[in-house]
Amino acid sequence: MAGKGKLTVLGREAKVPVSPAKARLDAVANPHPDTDYVIRFVQPEFTSLCPVTGQPDFAHFVIDYVPRALIVESKSLKLYFQSFRNHAAFHEACTVEIGKKLAALLSPKFLRIGGYWYPRGGMPIDVFWQTGTAPRGLFMPEQNVPPYRGRG
Repeated sequence: MAGKGKLTVLGREAKVPVSPAKARLDAVANPHPDTDYVIRFVQPEFTSLCPVTGQPDFAHFVIDYVPRALIVESKSLKLYFQSFRNHAAFHEACTVEIGKKLAALLSPKFLRIGGYWYPRGGMPIDVFWQTGTAPRGLFMPEQNVPPYRGRG
């Protein structure tokens, strides 16, 4: 469930939710609703579980969005990411679920998520999802996550 306006974790002791479905994302008022700007979150140590083998999967996420009236509260986002640690889902499911949940909560002008997953079965899988196109003329930095090269 998402919280718009009422903070559920900021300034409080909060436990990691048992699953993404139980996690609560909080949103607060955008301090500059009259200005187009990009907010970027990077989660370099994301983990979930393979739904087939139960083995851990690791990813590096980059999320960029252009807010309207709301922005996501970062502590709730961190706890949401952590709720995936014991969640079994394919890379594609995790990446798109995160993007859609943020888009539903925030109704941003634009949102994109890049999920850069480490190899499973010897092959890295990168997953990308976005809403529409970025506002015209907005500085939108590249995600600049290099492709996986292994040890070589």
